[in-house]
Amino acid sequence: MNKIITLILISIFLASCNLDEKKIDQLSIATEYYSALDKSNYSEIDLWFSDSLAIKEEAYEQVYSQEEYIEFLKWDSTFNPSYEILEIEKIEKGIKAKISKSDKRIQFLHKEPFITNQTIKFDKNKITSVEIEYVNFNDSIWEINKNQLLNWIDQNHPELNGFIYDQTKNGGKKFLRAMELYKNKN
Repeated sequence: MNKIITLILISIFLASCNLDEKKIDQLSIATEYYSALDKSNYSEIDLWFSDSLAIKEEAYEQVYSQEEYIEFLKWDSTFNPSYEILEIEKIEKGIKAKISKSDKRIQFLHKEPFITNQTIKFDKNKITSVEIEYVNFNDSIWEINKNQLLNWIDQNHPELNGFIYDQTKNGGKKFLRAMELYKNKN
């Protein structure tokens, strides 16, 4: 009987050691997340996220299911995004990163990459939220360029109206088409 108890205790001890070795650290998860965003590779999203993900940008918050977030990433991918980690570090409640993001939409509307400070929070090594604080967002340039585009599309290509709010792959394609038509208007 003592041998059986000893074997069980040894098995439990060895199993707990293996779990610690297999545990992926949060810094690695965050780095993989940004790499996947940069490559528009959302096929392994369920490896990093819990059932839902909260994205907080300043005062705005959107909670996505995994399926909804994948649809959003499909929209994002239509603009050929480029994500660059400028700084990244482990903090007490997750990961803090400084990220540069550029894509066709951002270059068109903002004229330069977004720089953001992002805080990623976890629950059991699954990302539960990403808080985004813009460092260099120029609201006036963004609004001027957005309004010029929307007004021109409304007058010249009303069949594309609503693209600005359609964050699906199809909406992204319409957004690209609208920018292309606007750029080639002369």
